[in-house]
This record gives sequence, C-alpha cells and structure tokens, in this order.
Amino acid sequence: MKNYSFEDQLKGIKSCLDLINLNEFQGRLDASVSLLVSTLSRDKPVLVCGNGGSAADSQHIAGELVGKFLKERRALNVRSLSVDTSVITAWANDVSYDTVFARQVEAYGEPDAVLWAISTSGNSKNVVLAAKKAKELGMHVIALTGESGGELGLWADVLLAVPSSITPRVQEMHLMVYHHICEQVESQF
Repeated sequence: MKNYSFEDQLKGIKSCLDLINLNEFQGRLDASVSLLVSTLSRDKPVLVCGNGGSAADSQHIAGELVGKFLKERRALNVRSLSVDTSVITAWANDVSYDTVFARQVEAYGEPDAVLWAISTSGNSKNVVLAAKKAKELGMHVIALTGESGGELGLWADVLLAVPSSITPRVQEMHLMVYHHICEQVESQF
C-alpha cells in the first residue's frame, strides 16, 4: 500500500471538489436544509445514524444542532442513534446488529420526521434497514454517502452523494457538507 503525503491528500480533496456539479449539489443541499428546517420548526425529530466514522459524524451533527453551531438559539430536536450503548448492545446481542438503528427509528420516529442516514458506501445494512423503517413510518430520508449512493440512495428523498469511493475522502467531504447544512439550518432559528 502506498504511503500518501499530506499534499497527496489535499490533491485528493481538491479532485473531489472539482468533480462536484455545484448547481446540482447546491440544489440537494438546499432541499436538505428546507426539509430539516420544516421538520424542526414543527418540533418533529431528526434522527441521525451511521457506523464508525459516520457514527461519530451523527453525534457531531446532533451536538451542533441540539447545542449550537455558531449562534445562540433554542435547542433543536436532533438525536444520534449511535450513542445509547445499552440499547445498541442489548438489541444486537438479543436480536441482530443489522436492525439496531431500525429498532430505534421505530421507537423515536414519527410521520413527517427525518432520518439523516450516513454511510460512505451507501450499503451499510443497518443504515439501509433504518431508512426502510423510516419510509414505512412516513418519514423523510436524507442520505449522505459516497459517489454511488449505494442501496441507501434508493430510499432517500434527498441524496447527498460526494464524488469519491475512497473512505477518508468521503468522510472529509461529509464534514464540509454537514457543517454547511448545520450553519444554514441554524440561521433559520
């Protein structure tokens, strides 16, 4: 495996940025912000899930929106499904890890709420099953993925697929995307 320099990593990020169709992607960002603002304005929940680095991202998003991103405002009804280790481990041990997020969507979701599902491949089974459960409940799904969108993209109302299949580049792009979304959502509260 080749050892990449920091300069190589920066070039990788730049190549991802160069591949984004800005008009199309901006439209998807705007649709995500509109959906989130509409949902949170009605105090409906926004549930966020992902595995590994995407689990950390889900917690980061919840922290920014429950707490604050850049300004003082009221708390927003956002919950990361990656944080309750008792629920996750009990369900995974007794039933299946594949459905740990779907089970929480069933518990906390409601019609016209939002599931924000994060998967670099778009094929994480537990994230895809959470999206399916969300759709069954009449929820909207925002999917934040890598370039293909994977199976998760099939369940999304809004697909934010960044143009890379290299996990670190996807995760770096995800950070920029959700920071932008958090800032735009917060500006409307």
